[in-house]
Amino acid sequence: MGFVKNFFSIMGALSPVHIWWLKITTRAQLIGHDMAGNAYFESKPRPGTKKNRRFVLYKGEVEATRVPPEWHGWIHYQTDVVPQDHGPSFRKIWQAPPQANQTGTQNAWRPPGHMSQSGQRPKATGDYEAWTPPQ
Repeated sequence: MGFVKNFFSIMGALSPVHIWWLKITTRAQLIGHDMAGNAYFESKPRPGTKKNRRFVLYKGEVEATRVPPEWHGWIHYQTDVVPQDHGPSFRKIWQAPPQANQTGTQNAWRPPGHMSQSGQRPKATGDYEAWTPPQ
């Protein structure tokens, strides 16, 4: 009886986040980590499905663009090869490191003439001919 009482007193002290973390770590297998520290897991299929469930726990901000291309392929069942099995040579020398989505930040691309740039669009070059419907 003492064990049961202690167990429920400990469980009552845990926050929902701790309980959620316990469920993940006991029901899913850790597959690996990427360069950003994101952790990738695989668990049994959900009822009615055949494929194992694959998911990522982000380190820091939850942003889907933080998943590198090689892990994106694994998590979406494009390949069953775990990227970290191949070491650093898995990425080609010409590939740039993955970058998070820059939309809405100061680093976002803005075309010439955007209000945050000069605000003036370049003049038309005259090579444009407006379409008019046939009569």
